[in-house]
Amino acid sequence: MTNTVPKILIVGGGYAGFYTAWKLEKLLRKGEAEVTVVDPLPYMTYQPFLPEVSAGSIEARHSVVALRRHLKRSTVIAGKVTGIEHAKRVATITPIAGSPYQFEYDQIVVTAGAVSRTFPIPGIADNAIGLKTIEEAVAIRDRLMSNFDKASTLPPGPERDRLLTVVVVGGGFAGIEVFAELRSAASALLKFYPQLTFEDTHFHLIEAMGRIMPEVSMKTAEWVLKDLAKRGANVHLDTQVTGAVGGNIELSTGETLPSDLIIWTAGVMANPTVVRGSDLPVEQRGRILTRPDLRVGTEDEVVEGAWAAGDVSAVPDLTGGGVGGYCVPNAQHAVREGKLLAKNLVAVLRGELPHEYFHKNLGAVAGLGLYNGAFQSGKIGLTGFIAWLAHRGYHGLAMPTWERKWRVLWGWWNNLWLGRDMVNLSTVQNPRYVFEEFAARPRPAQTAEKPAAAKKSAATEKVGAKG
Repeated sequence: MTNTVPKILIVGGGYAGFYTAWKLEKLLRKGEAEVTVVDPLPYMTYQPFLPEVSAGSIEARHSVVALRRHLKRSTVIAGKVTGIEHAKRVATITPIAGSPYQFEYDQIVVTAGAVSRTFPIPGIADNAIGLKTIEEAVAIRDRLMSNFDKASTLPPGPERDRLLTVVVVGGGFAGIEVFAELRSAASALLKFYPQLTFEDTHFHLIEAMGRIMPEVSMKTAEWVLKDLAKRGANVHLDTQVTGAVGGNIELSTGETLPSDLIIWTAGVMANPTVVRGSDLPVEQRGRILTRPDLRVGTEDEVVEGAWAAGDVSAVPDLTGGGVGGYCVPNAQHAVREGKLLAKNLVAVLRGELPHEYFHKNLGAVAGLGLYNGAFQSGKIGLTGFIAWLAHRGYHGLAMPTWERKWRVLWGWWNNLWLGRDMVNLSTVQNPRYVFEEFAARPRPAQTAEKPAAAKKSAATEKVGAKG
């Protein structure tokens, strides 16, 4: 490249991408390199907060971090990287407005994250919603409250039951958290709807395996199951979804659950747009092959100038605790990988050796609705209110930037005294509906034939009057 200043291209502004860029800005000397971040969204989403956003416990905007506000020395491009030709050090950027163009780089960091992994089950693509984005979390919240509004106007019957039935597919952390949070939110809503009772609401979680939350001990998982059962939430273990046509969830047990809110949390996969559009090596599960030092490549071969981290990468877990020998796709790893990647990249630019990524899982915390949670660290398991405090304490501190921390903490403090914010903004999806309904429109222009026809009619009437 003719430019003497190395160009660093970061593909994706999620956890790993944001933390890589954020750390690079602190480590790089002035003029040492140019950093460009490409993402179609102008913010990083703190995904552990999505279940609470769905339940109205956290304001949606407070759970995202504005890239342009906090990456002050990086160039942020609103678009997607739709092709990577690393052999030529060129990427194709497709902006959200305008035509695709070629971008030359010296170092590329692939942190494009993951998307919901679904199966070709009839009706799922048409009727379900995921929980990977802030938009999905907001849509879930608004759909739940809209359904309460609709159900309150209907007599008891199948249609009202369908509106008040929530089905979550997947019993991992995301599935259990959103399931429990929505159960808590629905219970809180009932006091505003005297037409509805607790027995009118139906919550079902479908899990194909024989247990939930594999990240925690069996004892903790069993406690969660018992707690959910006490709250009127049904968990179907060893059960698969075989169909969802027309919103009718068909189960492998033969049971059918009509529902207007189906949430899919049964797994993720590496961002296929980036992975399939690149010439970087990929492992069998569709993730970019990554070495322990976060450079792309294998144990024996390094792809110079290419790095990867987060859910899109297959990073070896040197602790020996990862599934299949790789780090599991979660926020703990993505954040730490991003920070180390930045340090290693700067080290390589300065002719130094990179370090290998090593992180032993600290444990797991889950929020299960207001004042209820589960915590697991090694053999230590906590449940109930103490675990809920641990959940909020950990994520309150883990939320990046003090500006965001204060917004979240202030929101929690207000909710403690004022209650959760249950305002339904579903009509924001169609903000012009009132304007369109009452907007004045030009009258249709009269054609030349109409006046002639009117004259003929008048003449006929005149003749008739003489007769």
